[in-house]
Amino acid sequence: MHNLGQTRSANRRDHLLLTPDTFVRTPLPGMRGGMAIVHVSPAAGAAFTQYTAELEPGGTLGPAAIQRFVYVLSGGVDLSTDSSFQSLAASSYAYLPADLSHTLTAVGATRLAVIEKPYQPLAEVAAPGLFTGSEARVAPTALMGDPDLQVRALLPDRLEFDFAVNTMTYQPGAALGMVEIHVMEHGLLMLEGGGIYRLGDAWYPVTAGDFIWMAPFCPQWFGALGKQPAKYLIYKDWNRHPLG
Repeated sequence: MHNLGQTRSANRRDHLLLTPDTFVRTPLPGMRGGMAIVHVSPAAGAAFTQYTAELEPGGTLGPAAIQRFVYVLSGGVDLSTDSSFQSLAASSYAYLPADLSHTLTAVGATRLAVIEKPYQPLAEVAAPGLFTGSEARVAPTALMGDPDLQVRALLPDRLEFDFAVNTMTYQPGAALGMVEIHVMEHGLLMLEGGGIYRLGDAWYPVTAGDFIWMAPFCPQWFGALGKQPAKYLIYKDWNRHPLG
């Protein structure tokens, strides 16, 4: 049904909220048997690109000239490199360095969250290699000691990684203990449940499927609402000096 120009989506100086009713699908160079929903890119002011890839059985992503992180939202993919092969099921993920030749092939209808950014080298620190994992095997930690707010760090907290990707799960009624304002930027994909997000001076209802970009120093806060936990996948730049 046409909503006569109404949407929850918003585009502000320091944040974006993109809801599924406004998603536009587009092919990307090298992608076969699939389409991409580009959520944010440098064209919007971000220092990274994030998109959802929707692949048909046998579909593949194109090659990446920069480092890439892939999280399987649904379905599964076979990851092949010159020296390894492994299958990634839902909630599994892979970090792929820029110089790694690889293919990701969907074994069925598959959705992937994909994050790509140029790598920022650090003097006397070797760049990271291929890293894969499963969210279910990552031990959660309570954020600021709150057992109702669990964080799973999907990448090792080591200096060679210049960004972090976490999942955060809120029990119904749980909320961040403070309004955060910081130098990191975020890309956030709502996976389950919903709640209220404060971004800048605006307050937005959000639900599974929504995407949020937060620029550096954007005031941000989230509280979970409803009868089921709220969960999101969140990117942030990490382990580098702000001056680059």
